[in-house]
Amino acid sequence: MGSLGTNVSSAISFTLTGFPEMEGLQNWLAALLLLLYAISILGNILILFIIKEEQSLHQPMYYFLSLLSVNDLGVSFSTLPTVLAALCFHIPETAFDACLTQMFFIHFFSWTESGILLAMSFDRYVAICNPLRYSSVLTDIRVAHMGISIIIRSFCMVFPLPFLLKRLPFCKANVLTHSYCLHPDLIRLPCGDTTINSMYGLFIVISAFGVDSALILISYVLILRSVLAIASQEERLKTLNTCVSHICAVLIFYVPMVSVSMVHRFRKDAPEYVHKFMSLVYLFVPPMLNPIIYSIKTKEIRKRLYKMFLKTKL
Repeated sequence: MGSLGTNVSSAISFTLTGFPEMEGLQNWLAALLLLLYAISILGNILILFIIKEEQSLHQPMYYFLSLLSVNDLGVSFSTLPTVLAALCFHIPETAFDACLTQMFFIHFFSWTESGILLAMSFDRYVAICNPLRYSSVLTDIRVAHMGISIIIRSFCMVFPLPFLLKRLPFCKANVLTHSYCLHPDLIRLPCGDTTINSMYGLFIVISAFGVDSALILISYVLILRSVLAIASQEERLKTLNTCVSHICAVLIFYVPMVSVSMVHRFRKDAPEYVHKFMSLVYLFVPPMLNPIIYSIKTKEIRKRLYKMFLKTKL
């Protein structure tokens, strides 16, 4: 039976959905998404180039930012093929294995981003609460080990998802809610019992995003306690200002992520446009806003951008 289910699953395809309820605006929506892709890709490549070229940015905080930019590029390139196919070239069909592959990479990069944001919060904690030990705690080797650990953890968590789906029989109309493949969307389609899939998906959401967000919150409680011990209000504000970019990155990642996961599981009766809008925010907004936020709030990056702009004008 399991073999038959696998054969049937491998032979089927999924139909990706754009925004049929906005049929007259499909071309404008496609243009908007392409603009968001362009901003995300160019912005993150620019961040990576500046960090590589600017010697003063060769320190742990910016190594983590580089990793975040690489990850955001991964998120963008994971969704780009099917979004282009469905919205621009009107090719809504995608093969079963291709869909599972895309799902794997989308969720892999999401889990990786959560780990990177946790590592960045640890960086801010050490920099503010133990500044004298910063260089000895966050050595280049330790930063590399943290990055590798984040990638391995994400891979191990996401790796079972395609196999858990592949064992199930698909015999319904395999129409997805989005123009890309997400696990919460895919587990609505099989004819068999998806309890294990749903429970495992919820487990990794809680164990990864739940634990990561709790640790980030604890790190900021400790940071705030340390900042409040500073006598000068000007120094307090200056110290907290170094965390603003990271706090914004955390909020624009976790709020849509948790919302889309909870809506898919507990509000299945919500209108389709709600699911679509929240998933678009979750996948498109963080990769686009992260380079903008760090460019605005990081003095060294801002200076380098200003120099590049002047050279271009001249």
